[in-house]
Amino acid sequence: MFSLFREELYLGPSQPGSSYKYGPVSNGTVGRRPTLIEPERLKDFGVEELLNGDVKVHETKVAMAPEVVLMDPPKTRRVSEFRMIPRPPAQYLRFEDISAAAFRIQSGIQKTPCTYSRLSKQYGMEIYLKKEHLHYTGSVKERGVLYLLTSLTQEQQRMGVIVATDCNFSMAVAHHAVDLKIPVFVIMPSSCSSPRLRIYRDYGAMVISYGSTGRDSQNHACHLARENGYLYLEEDENAAYLAGLGTVGMEIYEQVPKLEAVVIPAAGQYGLLAGTAAAIKHLDSRILVIGVEPEDFPLLLQSLKTNGPIKDMHSNPNKKLYGDLMEHSLGVNTFQLAKKLVDKVITVSEEDSLVAMLRFQEFERSTVDTEGAMGLAAILAGQLPELKGKKVAVVVSSANMELEVVRQCMDRALVLDNRISKFSVQLGEWPGDMAKLLDVLTREDVRLLDVCHRRHSDKSELFKAKVECVVETRDKMQSAHLRKTLSERYPSICWLDR
Repeated sequence: MFSLFREELYLGPSQPGSSYKYGPVSNGTVGRRPTLIEPERLKDFGVEELLNGDVKVHETKVAMAPEVVLMDPPKTRRVSEFRMIPRPPAQYLRFEDISAAAFRIQSGIQKTPCTYSRLSKQYGMEIYLKKEHLHYTGSVKERGVLYLLTSLTQEQQRMGVIVATDCNFSMAVAHHAVDLKIPVFVIMPSSCSSPRLRIYRDYGAMVISYGSTGRDSQNHACHLARENGYLYLEEDENAAYLAGLGTVGMEIYEQVPKLEAVVIPAAGQYGLLAGTAAAIKHLDSRILVIGVEPEDFPLLLQSLKTNGPIKDMHSNPNKKLYGDLMEHSLGVNTFQLAKKLVDKVITVSEEDSLVAMLRFQEFERSTVDTEGAMGLAAILAGQLPELKGKKVAVVVSSANMELEVVRQCMDRALVLDNRISKFSVQLGEWPGDMAKLLDVLTREDVRLLDVCHRRHSDKSELFKAKVECVVETRDKMQSAHLRKTLSERYPSICWLDR
């Protein structure tokens, strides 16, 4: 009881030793330890009565607060007992990266047109051509290269960059590095043609010829990079490079309202397909993304079948037509993006690509290479019947092909399109027989490309001459009519395959 008062509380006089008029007072016993509380103030506590200077103490029950019962501590669990939820892996290429790339390169890259094609009615769909071949270097890869170069550190930009492959990527590096005041070196083998070397020099790059093969020049470039601190660049699945290429998808979505499908060539390292698909699927997941690659080099298609990127393709495509494709392999990250975002992958033959190049010449007044024509080739070959009646964008990725190769491609395309025919016929040696044949060709309104008149031939009959002609017609219908007319007039005519 009142054990509380055993603590010394200086509630009375300021000096602890002061005497009180009632004498020393203790809690219940006289003459013991003097209290420090004045007797008059004890009544403030409601428990005292003064009798002969003593304090009469009453027993008082103090109502205590209800007892607080603490809960048992939680049971300690081992870490192994908890179900670990794995954190989702970071996306290799986000739409935010593509958007940042679009903002960064907008001052250095033109916004290419995406125009309605006159071929639309012929093939039963609304075809819009995204003309990426109109860039300064003739290739879509300028987008990825410019963002890649601007993402380098100041020290890397100061030291310079070096490339060693004759391709669209290297030309884009040469052009934009010079614009950004970055030293750029191009190492090319002696087998590289003079016109191609002149292009690099015109861009402002330092061009060095070394070795007889591409492997020799690449090894030398790596050696120079180690010795001088240059950054060796080659086309790979660098995130900045893919983000720059992905800006194509943003522009297509903006330029073609109510877009339903995009056809993209799976060109060089497949970065264009992966980056564009990432942008398109983020903006509208309902839009179909279709990749196209050459029939002789179906790297992505085979990789999807084996569920992993294939390193080596045992095939031998035409290097003059698909040189950019053969120089690279399919990266792991690019493959994963394509597997996740691309709805369909198809292949086109070399013949279909050449005919598509011809269609570009005739209907779009443009010269593109086989890589740039692959998207349209898939439509011309009838491999995409599900796109009938839909609004489709086709990416035209590049137009870098040497003039002599373009000429040969066009000649071959005319034959494949049944526009050029070659035939032989036996004529008599009478005056006017040759003139009559030429008169027939004139009335049929065909173009005579070549004629060969042979009087002495092992298979010719006596007093007969063999005449071989190469003619060009407007289309398949005129070619069929010409064959019918000549076959009726000259039963001995023989049509030759070119």
